[in-house]
Amino acid sequence: MRSQIHLNYKIIFHFFGLLLLFNGGFMLLATLISLIYRDGVTFNLFLASLATLLMGAVAMYATKKHRKEMNKREGYIVVAFGWIVMSLTGTLPYLATEAIPSFTEAFFETMSGYTTTGASILNDIEVLPEGVLFWRSMTHWIGGMGIIVLAIAILPLLGVGGMQLFAAEAPGPGGDKLHPRITDTAKRLWLIYFGYTIAETILLQVAGMSFFDAINHALSTLSTGGFSTKNASIAHWNDNPAVQYIIMFFMFLAGTNFVLSYYLFKGNVTKIIKDDEFKLYFKFIVAFTCVAAFLIYFRADVSQSSVAHPMVLGEGESAIRHALFQVLAIVTTTGFVTADYTMWTTFLTVFFFGLMFLGGSAGSTSGGVKVVRHLILIKNGFLEFKRSLHPNAILPVRYNTKSVSKDIVFNVLGFFILYMLSFIIGALVFSMFQIDFTSAIGLSASSLGNVGPALGDFGPVNNYAALPALGKWWASFMMLLGRLELFTVLILLTPFFWRNR
Repeated sequence: MRSQIHLNYKIIFHFFGLLLLFNGGFMLLATLISLIYRDGVTFNLFLASLATLLMGAVAMYATKKHRKEMNKREGYIVVAFGWIVMSLTGTLPYLATEAIPSFTEAFFETMSGYTTTGASILNDIEVLPEGVLFWRSMTHWIGGMGIIVLAIAILPLLGVGGMQLFAAEAPGPGGDKLHPRITDTAKRLWLIYFGYTIAETILLQVAGMSFFDAINHALSTLSTGGFSTKNASIAHWNDNPAVQYIIMFFMFLAGTNFVLSYYLFKGNVTKIIKDDEFKLYFKFIVAFTCVAAFLIYFRADVSQSSVAHPMVLGEGESAIRHALFQVLAIVTTTGFVTADYTMWTTFLTVFFFGLMFLGGSAGSTSGGVKVVRHLILIKNGFLEFKRSLHPNAILPVRYNTKSVSKDIVFNVLGFFILYMLSFIIGALVFSMFQIDFTSAIGLSASSLGNVGPALGDFGPVNNYAALPALGKWWASFMMLLGRLELFTVLILLTPFFWRNR
């Protein structure tokens, strides 16, 4: 008879306590914003923060005498359930201020924030207090690089190594490290992430945004989240192309492997130029933008599709700008919108739906399948033709001039199959809630890919408010599944995970 595993529960709950302290600390920051803007909910936000900090402090104190070692199983549990713990407590600012009085809707909005999906149930964003809006954007920023990675930098203080957590948080094929010690890697990544956020905030303010709008959109952009402070999203600034170009630039950076940003600051441009994934990522964006811009310019009635300010029909610059913006927003899974792209011809609707399965680079804050996996799939597919003609030849898949092990190729193939199965099952479940076919497949692709805007009744100019309560819970699960790249969540559902052998 197989024995059950013995987990180090104390270190698991100790880590949950640490996550809650981080969460409560960021809530205090939202409380400060509320105090500065005198939005009337400062005390409520402070209570939410205090409750979260107390829960974290109690959890850490109760488990202070723990065994300082963590295996892979415990790492997976901490990451998967850590996101749930963060999301559960992340609802407190919404509930305490009654900005979102329903727990189901508050949980959906919070999970959408932490997973950087950007899907919202709010019908009127602009009436919310500044403190709540800032907290909403902050959930994106925390989830973007991963609160887990942030905590890894603190773990040495607790005497715990963080490699198991990093493996669970980033299980993709791209494993470049900036420094042999994982904690130093986490610190460097967060420094770059923080620096980009400050830079975008300043540039957006210079371009004409208010400071509050600038900081919120910077938090959403670098995390590839998509929450906005305006009901019309970035279409609110359709008469200010500078704002949109700045956001496009940082969306591109956010969808790029952050390790490459580190090499850029070190002056190692060659490493970036020769990176196979970056080259394909750049080519994809250029090619897809050309296709979209061509159709927008010659076929789309863009004057009818604009959310806030009508575009001048036939303007070359407008066509290119809106095409590039929407391609970047969907490829990087940011989900900002400047227009209703579902009105840009049927072809472009299907085209943008297809882009939901692409994703940005591995090591970026974007969701989706990731470009590196597509690259390995494409290369392996072409090699299968050669193997058919030369069955005895040794033809390894190469990535950045290095041979990719069969284990990684099988991992990528397995991931892609699981991803498509998850998408199909997700759409089937959504269809059980009396949702039409177009909306169901759009919801499934968008939730799993952490994109935000979907199709049909949940398209770019709509929100998820009309989704039934059970549908919101299912979408929340799909968001978590996609954000943690399937394996980290699904492995917990297997019987063998909970056995010794």
